[in-house]
Amino acid sequence: MRPFFRTGVATLAAVTLYAAYGSNLDPLQMLLRAPHSPARGTGWLVGWRLTFGGEDLGWEGALATVVEDPGSQVYVGLYDLTEADEDALDQWEGSGLGLYTKIRVRVATLEGDVTAWLYVLDGYEGGLPSARYLGILAEAAEAAGAPADYVEALRARPCRSNGP
Repeated sequence: MRPFFRTGVATLAAVTLYAAYGSNLDPLQMLLRAPHSPARGTGWLVGWRLTFGGEDLGWEGALATVVEDPGSQVYVGLYDLTEADEDALDQWEGSGLGLYTKIRVRVATLEGDVTAWLYVLDGYEGGLPSARYLGILAEAAEAAGAPADYVEALRARPCRSNGP
C-alpha cells in the first residue's frame, strides 16, 4: 500500500493487484485508463490460455479472455490499482454491463507467486477476433516486454480479415 496524505496525516490508500493480459498490457493505455496505479512488473498465468469468445458481444469479432488450460501460460502485466482506478477500469471493460467478471488468480513472477485479479469474459469461448484487435493485443504485449515468441504467436493467430 502507498501512503495517502490528507490534512497532514499519512494513511494508506487501498490498492489491489491487477493482472492485465489483453490490450491493457500496453503501459501507455494503462496510464490513460488508470493514471494513479503504477506498474508493478510482469509475470505469467501458468495453467491458463489466452483465447477469444463472445463474438456476438464485440464490435469487431470475438473478445480476449483467459481459460484454464494446464499446458499453457499467459503473459501479464501487474498493476497496483487504486479503488478509483479500479472503478474506472470496470467501466472501460464493461463489467457493469455483465461483459466481464473479476476473478483472483496466482501469477508467477521472478520474485515468486503473487495473487492478483483479472477480468474473464462472461461468454462462451469461440469465434475470431478482428485482425485489427489481434494487432492491438500483439503490440500491447510487445510494449509490456513479452518475449518475442509470445508476440509472434499472437500475430500468427487466426483472425477475421475484414471487421465484423
